Amino acid sequence: MKYGRETLAVCQRILIELLRRRRSLIFWCIFPFSVLFLSGFILAERAKLSIAQAFEFAAPSTLVGAALFFSCLGGSVATVVSEREQQTLKRLFISPLSGTSYFLGIFLAHSCIGIGQALLVYTIAAFWNARFQGSLLLGSLIILLSIISYVGVGFILGTQFARRTEDVNALVAAFGVPLLILGGAFLPTSLFPQTLLDIAKYNPIYHMNVALVGVSANGYSLDKIAPHFWFLCVFAVFMVAGGWLSYRRMLSVERRL
Repeated sequence: MKYGRETLAVCQRILIELLRRRRSLIFWCIFPFSVLFLSGFILAERAKLSIAQAFEFAAPSTLVGAALFFSCLGGSVATVVSEREQQTLKRLFISPLSGTSYFLGIFLAHSCIGIGQALLVYTIAAFWNARFQGSLLLGSLIILLSIISYVGVGFILGTQFARRTEDVNALVAAFGVPLLILGGAFLPTSLFPQTLLDIAKYNPIYHMNVALVGVSANGYSLDKIAPHFWFLCVFAVFMVAGGWLSYRRMLSVERRL
């Protein structure tokens, strides 16, 4: 109960701060809307699909390949860096709040934002009569695994490589943009040469994208997306463990400063 209350308190504080600033939340709404809008109409025109079909294919790629990447990965990096700059970590050492609750609270806050973006993307797609064709449970699991993976990677990058706010954009651009393109977030992987396809199989965003497009747009079952789904499960576990260890190391370093 103690950890649960503390986790919820940290999550609530971060979400309230975001609501007060508003700008980040507004931009995290505008970004998926604009990407979905552009992708949907480009797909409809170039692939000769109906508007509804085009938005059914564009929605999952927009969500896991673009929206969640910037809110959950970029947002986690920014939160860790700002908490360090505002000396929140120093205050943590003299407060009864445990490091575990603090880690889980940040994790939960960005999961809430990711779930909100998922609802936003599919609500907008529904206005063009797009439908979620497969299992809602399986699709939700893929989205949850994607959020966990992104937040875990964000903790690793934020604790190990970012020292100042200016570092956040450089980190996201250096690591993220090539992975987004290679994951098929902006270009269909069907356009990739075989060499890039072979490399993309080591990119988690590629597996998120292919798995969610398969379930959401094509109505695939778990059997048809099994390699991508299990890759995501293993990757998410490793990223949570890596994020936790990186967080503990950062606390240890901050204590010595």
